[in-house]
Amino acid sequence: MQTGTDLISTYFPGLSETQLAQFAGLEELYADWNSKINVISRKDMEQFYVHHVLHSLGIAKVMEFQPGTRVLDIGTGGGFPGIPLAILFPDTQFHLVDSIGKKITVVKDVVKQLKLANVEAQQARAEDLVRKYDFVISRAVTRMANFYPWVKNKIRKEDFNEFQNGILYLKGGDVDEEMDELDKSYVVYHLEDYFKEEFFETKKVVYLPWEDKR
Repeated sequence: MQTGTDLISTYFPGLSETQLAQFAGLEELYADWNSKINVISRKDMEQFYVHHVLHSLGIAKVMEFQPGTRVLDIGTGGGFPGIPLAILFPDTQFHLVDSIGKKITVVKDVVKQLKLANVEAQQARAEDLVRKYDFVISRAVTRMANFYPWVKNKIRKEDFNEFQNGILYLKGGDVDEEMDELDKSYVVYHLEDYFKEEFFETKKVVYLPWEDKR
């Protein structure tokens, strides 16, 4: 039977022993927390590595963060997509934010147990943050027309990654209708092009480059 780490290694070969151990430890940590508070639905826990870990890593199929990149994860919930990406990119700094305190408690514990030195977790509202980041990531916390105003002043102008700084947003369903509300340029990446599991047939990464430098 294929384990969660086998699945991750299939799509992301060359992981270190530390990374493999961290990915392997995720399920037990979340199962334990789930028995105390509802972090992840029971149905999703049965497909934990596909629905949460691999889905989060869809962003990494689109964008490979360079060392020193600063990434803000808004509405991280129990730590997705930020924690799987932080394991994959140990030299990238991740700031995981959620307005719900008990979810950030879970994130802080997972970060501590996995010894993730590149993750900071904070209970806060997006609009109250003052720092600037290279990329803002999220897993469909709200419609982009609502999300964009929260983060548009939090993206740094100076680029050093392959892509221009901006937003990387995990989204399902009809993206175009939603994005038309915003009237901004964007690119859609279909995760079924990268992952063979049926779950990804409707899943996408929407990349919104930061454009206020023109």
